[in-house]
Amino acid sequence: MWNWLRQIKDSITQKTTGLMRMQFWRKAVEDIYCDNPPHQPVAIELWKAVKKHQLTKMWLMKIIDEREKNLDDRAYRNIQELETYAENTQSALLYLTLEMLGVRDIHADHAASHIGKAQGIVTCLRSTPYHINRRKVFLPMDICMLHGVSQEDFIRCHQEKNVRDVIYDIASQAHVHLEHARSFSKNVPGKAFPAFLYTVALEDYLHKIQKVDFNIFHPSLHKKNVLLPLHLQIQEKKEVGFFFNITKLKNSQEGTTTLVGVEK
Repeated sequence: MWNWLRQIKDSITQKTTGLMRMQFWRKAVEDIYCDNPPHQPVAIELWKAVKKHQLTKMWLMKIIDEREKNLDDRAYRNIQELETYAENTQSALLYLTLEMLGVRDIHADHAASHIGKAQGIVTCLRSTPYHINRRKVFLPMDICMLHGVSQEDFIRCHQEKNVRDVIYDIASQAHVHLEHARSFSKNVPGKAFPAFLYTVALEDYLHKIQKVDFNIFHPSLHKKNVLLPLHLQIQEKKEVGFFFNITKLKNSQEGTTTLVGVEK
């Protein structure tokens, strides 16, 4: 269901069509919890998962509601609005994943909340070049205004320091959330770690964007890390998942703060 909802915004030309699809999934979830799923392959599999793992209906509805709000093609007003969107989509999906793993733990939920927000922020950054090709910019307006950067500056792919400062501020917020998530490491049950393995990819992106001095248009950011699957396997075997020793360093040449993830 997540993939279906995620693709709706990019696959429609009219908001009305998107609203109709969202309404289908909203009713599908209602019917699933009434033990009467629609005859649709994804809905039937979701019904099976709900019955098997007793998934919380609220998280599914939050994902649908937030995706529906996001059909409006506009930038986030501030970083808090982006975090709210991430909490109600990415974090909600992690809560459901934890339930499927048999984990119902407050510390795991806190970690999932921060990881989901970090994932939402990184996704916003990673998708910026794609959206720019469609002349759309969704980066938080408050941070852009703080540095005197307009949407047109991004559309024209400007690389001045104030443009990079916008990206730095947004990336730093993702970094902060990963640090907060790591603070729960001692109290999170071991069987929760598979839900958090994607943080390896988040750290990888933050490390790469730091290396190019927060130039979001740099070609290296679009290259896949061929070693990433290996890193995921290593972390899974170690069962340390997302808990890295994330530190801030000073760049002696540029005088700017950079973010580095070092495995503990």
